[in-house]
Amino acid sequence: MNKRLIINNNRLFNDFGAKVNRSKYLILMIIPAIIFYIVFCYLPMCGILIAFENYFPKKGIFGSSFADHHGFGNFYKIFHDDEFWTVLRNTVIIGVSKLLISFVAAILMALIINEIRLRFFKKTFQTIVTFPHFLSWVIVAGLVFNIFGANGVVTKSINTTLTQDKDFFLVILYGSDVWKEAGWSSIIYLATMAGISPELYEAADIDGATRLQKIWHITLPAIKPTAILLLILSMGGILSAGFDQVYNLYTKPVYEVADILDTYIYRTTLKTGARPGIGAAVGLFKSVVSFILVILVDRIAKLCGERGII
Repeated sequence: MNKRLIINNNRLFNDFGAKVNRSKYLILMIIPAIIFYIVFCYLPMCGILIAFENYFPKKGIFGSSFADHHGFGNFYKIFHDDEFWTVLRNTVIIGVSKLLISFVAAILMALIINEIRLRFFKKTFQTIVTFPHFLSWVIVAGLVFNIFGANGVVTKSINTTLTQDKDFFLVILYGSDVWKEAGWSSIIYLATMAGISPELYEAADIDGATRLQKIWHITLPAIKPTAILLLILSMGGILSAGFDQVYNLYTKPVYEVADILDTYIYRTTLKTGARPGIGAAVGLFKSVVSFILVILVDRIAKLCGERGII
C-alpha cells in the first residue's frame, strides 16, 4: 500500500515537473505581471491601516497609534459630518446617472455605427466619435468653459453662466461624459455585433423584417450578455463618479450638487492638511461599498439567468 502511494506521488511530481518544463516560457512571461501586482496592488494594502490610525508620516504606518473609538475614530468623524452625507448623496446621484446614461449611449452609438452600410462613412463616423476619448479632461473642460463659462459663446448670448448654474451643471457633466466616452465604449459592442451570424439577418429579410425589428429581435439579444457583464463591472465605479471630470469642471457655486467623495477627500486632506486617516477612511468606505455592489449585481444577474463574473 505504501509502495503504491509512493509510486503515485512520484508520478504526480514527475507530471507536475513535466508540465512546468513544457510551460517554462509562459511562466517566465507571467512572472513580471505577478511581481507588478504584488508590488503595486497587494503590498499597498498595508495602507488600509491608516484608516484606523492617527497617522503621522514621521512614525509611519506601523508606528502610529490607533484612533479613538477602538480604532474607528476616523469613521466616527466622517459619519458625523453633515458635509460627508451631502457629498455621498451627490456621488450616488452622479455615479448612477452617469452609469445609466453612458450605458445606454454606448449601445445606441454602437447600433448607429453598425447600421451604416457605406464602409468609408462608417469608418469616418467611428473615428470622429471615438477621438474625444483620447483628450484629457483638462482639454475638455477648457472647451466647456469656452462655450458655457463666464466668457463663453453661449453665456454671452443668454447672459447666464451655465457652468455656475446648479440646475444646468449636471446636464453639462452628463453631456460632456457622453460626448467624450460614448464612441470609445461602443467598440466592445461593435465587436460583439460583428460575431452575429449574417444568416440571422438574411432569414429576417426573407420574413420581411424592418431594420428596427432586426435590431430588437437579433442585435440586442446578441449583445445582451456583453451588456450585462459590462454593467456589473461598471457598478464598482459608481462611488468614483469621475474625479478628473468633476474636478476640472466644478466651481464653488455648484459645490452643493457637484462635490463628490473624491473631491471631498482632496479638499479635506491634501489641500487643508488634515490627517490622512480621514481620507483613508473615506477611501476604504468607497472600496467596501463598491465591492458589495458588484457582488450584489452579479448575484441578481445570475438569478435572472444571465452569466455573472464570479
